[in-house]
Amino acid sequence: MKIRTETDNDVGEIAALTYQAFENHPHHEPGAKPTEHLIVERLRNQHALSLSLVAEDESGIIGHIALSAVMINGEPCNWFGLGPVSVQPNRQNEGIGKALINQAMAIMQQQAANGVVLLGEPQYYGCFGFKADSKLTLADVPPEYFLVKRLNDNSDNGQVTYHPAFYG
Repeated sequence: MKIRTETDNDVGEIAALTYQAFENHPHHEPGAKPTEHLIVERLRNQHALSLSLVAEDESGIIGHIALSAVMINGEPCNWFGLGPVSVQPNRQNEGIGKALINQAMAIMQQQAANGVVLLGEPQYYGCFGFKADSKLTLADVPPEYFLVKRLNDNSDNGQVTYHPAFYG
């Protein structure tokens, strides 16, 4: 498996993969169609994808991760939102998502990002060092599912907002 930055030729494959990865996801309302592929598309179209990596093997693209800048208290802050992370359904639980997250976090560290936030399962993302942090919040989200990883000794705190692409 190889992890690399997306290219223009990957766009259609990433959209299909992301749709499939989130189809019938347990956090969606029953019968609801996935929208995560649309988030990635809007971020890309608005030049707001800070990092977009694909995992591929001889069969093609098998995973994707996106990161985009977030704001704290309405101000740019050198923090990033991780997500969505997509893995081909028949390839889940093979470590593809883990490899993508580790690579993305290493890049964020190299780029001297202040930190990364995400909305996700504490049990899974805890193994990457993400945890709830009462100093950073996301409106209308239970604090135990809004997870933070500080990448330096910053004291940033306040209300986090994602790029408008996340809201349609």
